[in-house]
Formats: sequence, C-alpha cells, structure tokens
Amino acid sequence: MRTPAKLDELDLAILSAMHEFQKAGILELSRRTKVARATVQARINRMEEAGVIASYDPQIDVTAAGFDVQAFVTLEIAQGALDTLTAELDAIPGVLEAYATTGSGDVLCRIGADSHAGLQAVLLSIDRTSAVVRSHSVIVLSTVIERRTLPLLRTLTPAGTTKAPAYRDRRVGQSDTRATDR
Repeated sequence: MRTPAKLDELDLAILSAMHEFQKAGILELSRRTKVARATVQARINRMEEAGVIASYDPQIDVTAAGFDVQAFVTLEIAQGALDTLTAELDAIPGVLEAYATTGSGDVLCRIGADSHAGLQAVLLSIDRTSAVVRSHSVIVLSTVIERRTLPLLRTLTPAGTTKAPAYRDRRVGQSDTRATDR
C-alpha cells in the first residue's frame, strides 16, 4: 500500500486546471497556474509516480454511446471465491465496475446495457457465474452527482508552503475552477 502523497495548493491548482482544461498541455497549464513550465512538469511527474494521477483515459459516457440502461448489483458470493468471481465478471462486457465491499453484500457492480432486455441478459450472466450465491439489483433512473474527485481533494490540509512565487502569498486558479469541477 502506498503512502498518500502530500499535496499542496499548487498541486491542487494544477489538478484543477487539468480537470477544467483536459486537453491543455504543460505550457497551457503553466500559463493557467502562473508557474514555470518545468515546475508544472515536475509536479505532474511526482503526482503520476505517487499514483495521484492514475490515468489520462478519456471519460466515456456510456449513455451517450447507446447504453442508457444502468444498474447497481450487489452480489453475495461463496466464501473465498473473490478471485474466481473477478475473472468471471471481467469476461462480461456489461460489467462496468466492481468493488469488494463490507455489509450485507460482498461485491457491488455497476452494469450497463442498451435495453431492459440487455440488462436482463447481463444480470443472468452474472447470476450464472460459479461464485454468485445471490444478487440484488437496482436500476439507475438518473445521475444526481457525476463521478468527481476534486471536492474531496480540496478538503485536504495543504502540505506546507510551496516555493512557487505565485503560491507564496495567494491561491491562484482555485476560485475560477471550483464551480466547474467534478
């Protein structure tokens, strides 16, 4: 398990700018945060190495792609069958995410389909896996809050002060990105 990275105000401003201006390169991020390009590059490299920046994959809206029926499925599985279940769920294209959980269920999945019949087919595929003892599903009606991370990161107490001149005395970039991030 990694030691959590210590993020300061500049790191948060860079992450905010990366989120708001997703196609921006290092030079543009440097302009937006008002710090040197080399500083931005070094900070991004450090956050990548620490695992804070986990991916540059595009965010794909499966609803816009035609898979507008989604559900959450709680699975109760046979004792010690998590590895088996992981492999079986990975083979089902409609399983978008799966998490081992505490509580009454063992695994929580988010699934997607192009229709209610497609949803039923995905649910039946999950129920046919050797590890599943019982499943319970709920259909998503609408998204109330999109997946987001920046509001949580902003609750961190920044780790000390930064050496970057723009961040010694004031916070640059936070107020103009706060309203649009998710």
